Amino acid sequence: MGFTGSFAGSGQEELHEAMLYEKLPDKKVRCNLCRRECTILPDKSGVCGVRKNTDGILYSLVYGRTLTLEVDPIEKKPLFHFKPGSLCLGVSTFGCNLFCLHCQNWQTSQVREADAIAGVPFTSPEQIVQAALDGKVEGIAYTYTEPTIFAEYALDTMKLAKKKKLYNVWVSNGYMTQELIDEIAPYLDAINVDFKGDAKFYQDVARGVDIKKIKENIAYLHQNEIHQEITTLVIPGYNDTEKTFRAISEFVYSLDDKIPLHFTRFYPAYKMAHIPPTDISKLNTAREIALETGLKYVYIGNTGAEGSTKCHTCENMLIQRVGYAAESTGLDEKGRCEKCSAETGIIV
Repeated sequence: MGFTGSFAGSGQEELHEAMLYEKLPDKKVRCNLCRRECTILPDKSGVCGVRKNTDGILYSLVYGRTLTLEVDPIEKKPLFHFKPGSLCLGVSTFGCNLFCLHCQNWQTSQVREADAIAGVPFTSPEQIVQAALDGKVEGIAYTYTEPTIFAEYALDTMKLAKKKKLYNVWVSNGYMTQELIDEIAPYLDAINVDFKGDAKFYQDVARGVDIKKIKENIAYLHQNEIHQEITTLVIPGYNDTEKTFRAISEFVYSLDDKIPLHFTRFYPAYKMAHIPPTDISKLNTAREIALETGLKYVYIGNTGAEGSTKCHTCENMLIQRVGYAAESTGLDEKGRCEKCSAETGIIV
């Protein structure tokens, strides 16, 4: 549901210098925000389209240009083991560092026109946090488009949100640098990383992405003890083989058997509008393989029937879900099973 309060257009517009970049000879710069690490010529932008080199200084073109202040259940991100049943305020801007052929938000993620970006009213981090407080939500989600490419805006908002006891969650493709992870880790409460498929999928469909760097970041986030859930959008003919399901499951299991893994249903979009929706039997197969691998919590999504959560030890109902509505029914105050005291990894 949309937030109906007044939030946009009254902030102080500013040109915001980027974080994490190096100045190079001849007024070139190297952006160290994402793993593409673009070298950017004067008066040019990085591949994300929203970080521009002006006279040897890198600027963010999207600072303050939020496209959404949308209230959603946390389960829609999807985060099933973090603050179940809570509501969060979703923030997004233009641009992305990936070029996925199936992008659900391509109308904004693939925008590269400075005029379109500049035409969005300025909304300050202070206004976002106030909107969250006015809307009586528990946190803020940096979502819809990739938060890495608006990290300055996100980070300033996250710092203010923490002071107001709001949580911060990212929904991300996971292609940021570890330098950026170090910057956001003190303020980031949870992240859902979209783990898209095998190496070929990342090269052909996400367009030139190195899967090894995605894996390194997922592992690094886990080492930083940030609550993490993984989502794979299952696309017919591209990443829907049992081999792919097993490889993804084994990688997640190698980190922690209680990391929630979500296999979600694809619907036709963008340059894959000709591909049919995922057969639900494929999602069920993916889930069965992941459970066989040893993962404790595996879900299927985008089906209209989101799964409830039972204790992996005693089968006690922990979280009852109907659609995106969730109610904790069998957890103690520390997120353990009330019946057998098993550790679940759920943050209540």
